[in-house]
Amino acid sequence: MSDVLAPGSVIGIIGGGQLGRMTALAAAPLGYRCHIYTPEENSPASQVAEKTTVASYEDETALAEFAAAVDVITYEFENIPVDTVQRLSKLAPVRPRPSVLAVSQHRVAEKDFARDSGAGTAPYRHVTGLDQLCDAVSEIGRPAVLKTCRFGYDGKGQVKITAETDLAAAWASLKTDDAVLEGFVSFDKEVSVIVARGADGTALAFPVAENHHVDHILSTSTVPASIPEATEKAARATAVALAERLELVGLLAVEMFVTTEGEVLVNEVAPRPHNSGHWTQDGCATCQFEQLVRAVTGLPLGPVDVLFPTVMQNLIGNEADQWLDIAAEPHAKLHLYGKAEARPGRKMGHVNRIRVS
Repeated sequence: MSDVLAPGSVIGIIGGGQLGRMTALAAAPLGYRCHIYTPEENSPASQVAEKTTVASYEDETALAEFAAAVDVITYEFENIPVDTVQRLSKLAPVRPRPSVLAVSQHRVAEKDFARDSGAGTAPYRHVTGLDQLCDAVSEIGRPAVLKTCRFGYDGKGQVKITAETDLAAAWASLKTDDAVLEGFVSFDKEVSVIVARGADGTALAFPVAENHHVDHILSTSTVPASIPEATEKAARATAVALAERLELVGLLAVEMFVTTEGEVLVNEVAPRPHNSGHWTQDGCATCQFEQLVRAVTGLPLGPVDVLFPTVMQNLIGNEADQWLDIAAEPHAKLHLYGKAEARPGRKMGHVNRIRVS
């Protein structure tokens, strides 16, 4: 096939974090080389890649030289200026394409997209000022959560709205004029699905992961999820439908709520590998990082069968200091990210504990 990149081709990865690191590690056995573009010196991804360009996302000269040196471009996080990705797309193939990134960067845009695609969401209203916030709270009710539309993650950029909350103070605390108010839903579980879609339109959804958060940060992902088969099918079908409507080439992570009535509601999407998909490295026939490489290079997608029931645990901050004990566990697979400094709330690595029957 003419659109398949041969081994020896170079994958350009925008972003130097752990997701880029693990993508580069997955690319190497398939014969691909990786070139990282990041503003960060000594990034986790650069430690394992063939080449790194350290420059700002606004450096047009560096971006042009990067695009000329690679055969395809992908990204490992979504907080990249869309203008940067659009500029690169004129110089080299970018997968997923810039329009997919634009949807994922804005919480109202992604919720509108999910609704327009036929997926359920929690009730929400776009809020651009205090008066709108007051109106939205009157419509949606309390409790609710007010979030910035851009750049929030792991609990950052949001405030809970309760019966006691002063709305003026809550609005001022976000320091933005672009926010979304989301109504609380009575949910039984938080789950996620990673779906891959190749250039030929083939889409495959990984099994559903059941997620547990602590202080707004993912703590564990468990596969198989303890949900009915019908819910599993609905969640995977929802993820595939979103990927197809986006005409995605690459990966899409879809975070969802399973309500107490068994309904699946889309919460957020991310067009990249996802923390909740790390279990695939040791518990699945194809890991999410290899699947991304396959999708963007035009290779056939790999099978997504569960090989071992797995619990992925994030190692946050000083939890990574337990590396020696974890390495001694017979069925624990340790993955460290090469970050020099442990800080509270910082993801330093993860461990996959597989169940061998």
